[in-house]
Amino acid sequence: MLRIAVPNKGSLSEPAISMLSEAGYRTSRRGRELVLTDPANDVELFFLRPRDIAVYVGRGQIQVGITGRDLLLDSGTDAREYRPLGFARSTFRFAAPSGGISELAQVQGKRVAASYDHLVRSYLADHGIEADVVHLDGAVESSVRLGVADLIADVVETGTTLRAAGLEVFGEPLLESEAVLVTRDEFRDDPRLATLDRRLQGVLVARSYVLVDYNVRETDLEAAIAITPGFDSPTISPLVDTEWMAVRAMVRADGVNLVMDRLHDAGARGVIVTQLAASRL
Repeated sequence: MLRIAVPNKGSLSEPAISMLSEAGYRTSRRGRELVLTDPANDVELFFLRPRDIAVYVGRGQIQVGITGRDLLLDSGTDAREYRPLGFARSTFRFAAPSGGISELAQVQGKRVAASYDHLVRSYLADHGIEADVVHLDGAVESSVRLGVADLIADVVETGTTLRAAGLEVFGEPLLESEAVLVTRDEFRDDPRLATLDRRLQGVLVARSYVLVDYNVRETDLEAAIAITPGFDSPTISPLVDTEWMAVRAMVRADGVNLVMDRLHDAGARGVIVTQLAASRL
């Protein structure tokens, strides 16, 4: 039975559960159970703290999990990234008081407050910087004002919280994070993991693409399919009126309205867009 670790709270939880549900796994709990068995798919779901998932996968008896790339790297375990999942994106940056530290070299010898101290130490070591990394749980924005650090390293979204604390980011991001599927090297070739991965890929494609159907005169067909080349190639079928052809193609969902405009200008008519529920490509 494949054991999957799922975040039980935080920004990772709902999207991860939704993705697994769309992939056909049983995710509904009656209460707040921490273990859910899905006999039809030969799977057990373990609902765990996001920060602990990489540890359970890297050192325990769970073969695969969903967590953040930042949490994975901070865990220092043998868990490895298997596939990015495209949600819960964030950027990890250094920040210091305005007008103070402005480049990485100036971090030398300073005190850096961080909740992800293993990640920060590894990054600094890779860049030849020696600094005192101060571990704090939770928000670290107040650490400079309260005298325990000279700068911080933390997740930055809009930067509003940092500016309110009198801090500004500097240097390149330490990390671009997002939700990832993680496993250990010994499980990478497990056929059960391959099945899970195919299903999650199917969800990602279904979320990113739509089906576009339209009719177009055969004389305009070449111009139309240049606009909708499809995932591999479009499906083309003859109509009763032999001057016209029916075309079906996959199109990126985020640009579908522009595609519809271009198709209309190219002579296509009866343009219909359909959302995808699942896919296997």
